[in-house]
Amino acid sequence: MPIDILHHADQNYVELNLSGKLVKEDYHNFTPSIETLIKQHGPLHMLVVLEDFHGWTMGALWEDTKFDIKHFKDIARLAIVGDSKWEEGMATFCKPFTKAKIKYFNIDDLDAARTWIAESA
Repeated sequence: MPIDILHHADQNYVELNLSGKLVKEDYHNFTPSIETLIKQHGPLHMLVVLEDFHGWTMGALWEDTKFDIKHFKDIARLAIVGDSKWEEGMATFCKPFTKAKIKYFNIDDLDAARTWIAESA
């Protein structure tokens, strides 16, 4: 699965672009980068863009849950951008696993999501 991580240091957020289906190994590839940014900058604002996204394997879902628990306080804002109703539901599903302010945006509102995620908490 292609995962692109863009760190917008000047605007204090990380953008993850996800497509396809997440597998366990994907977390081993991108988690160290996110954890390094958390160590360097403290709590992050994270923008997750889901394009042609098909969900997770069970192994990937477990890795996601472990990441969320470990970094409960390390994500200050989370914007999820997608184009389907179930992706919108992910914003609600994430709430118990983080202290972050969470907001869902339709893919057509990507610019608004970038503006919101760059705001200070």
